[in-house]
Amino acid sequence: MTTGGSGIAHGFPHLDTVRAALTALYRRVSHDTVSTFPTSVLPVDVAFDDTEDLHLGAQRIARAMVHQLHLPDARIVLTFREMEHAATVELTAGPEYFVELNDRFRHHRKDIGAALAHEVTHVWLHRLDLSFPGTRDNEILTDTTAAYLGAGWLLLDAYREHGPFSQKLGYLTPEEFGYVLAKRADLFGEDPAPWFTSPQAYDAYTAGRARARQDAHRPPLAGAGWAARLRYAKDRRAAQGRTAPPATGPGAGYAFEAASGGGAPLRVSFPCPTCCQRIRVPVRGRLQARCGLCKTLLDCDT
Repeated sequence: MTTGGSGIAHGFPHLDTVRAALTALYRRVSHDTVSTFPTSVLPVDVAFDDTEDLHLGAQRIARAMVHQLHLPDARIVLTFREMEHAATVELTAGPEYFVELNDRFRHHRKDIGAALAHEVTHVWLHRLDLSFPGTRDNEILTDTTAAYLGAGWLLLDAYREHGPFSQKLGYLTPEEFGYVLAKRADLFGEDPAPWFTSPQAYDAYTAGRARARQDAHRPPLAGAGWAARLRYAKDRRAAQGRTAPPATGPGAGYAFEAASGGGAPLRVSFPCPTCCQRIRVPVRGRLQARCGLCKTLLDCDT
């Protein structure tokens, strides 16, 4: 939960798992369900100062998270105890919610919302029977889902570095949280930047947003930059000269594939910039493709 500055990872080491989590989310609940989360939990709903009763305030914030994730209203039992992790939740069929919070949150109330965002998302995923194998990947799925559905911006705001003190909650790096939040902002037109109270969180969001924008400017998308387009054209010519076109090199994102059947056009596959599912289209110049999973309409130049 609390680490030294050297213990906080940065960059995008889990990006493949984050993208897989976005795809899994859309596959499990559909575009229509994701579209019912257009508004994030608001800062006023999770504000918590020293004048409010500890347990009543924590329960109020937990209810805000339950409502944000469209979970059923039910009794929420919250306790505080010494533990290694920030919080734990009992995963049951419900309807009650049983959450334990680290004792340090008695004196660091500002971050209770972040801890509850993660734990309530665990409940949401459990009741959907959506999980990844392995603890690490499952926790990344939880953080990604929390951020994408409007509760997890608090997890990024809990990232702070002040001299010898540093803190980060969750399993994603700060920049990866920024990446997911930027994906959400592109989908719903909701900018979380004004809500950040941590300068480091804002910087991480900016870095993640820049990385997310790269996804929308990669060939064969029409908005790709000229250098990327030149490389794509070179790879396409090479693929057209082969009987069985190989996948392109690491980092390109796209791959050429020989279509089945004689005379069928060459195809190119690439990840959807919204849900990260791979899309396959024929190589035939300018065209529009709609992702069958998230319904995003994409302008392509294949």
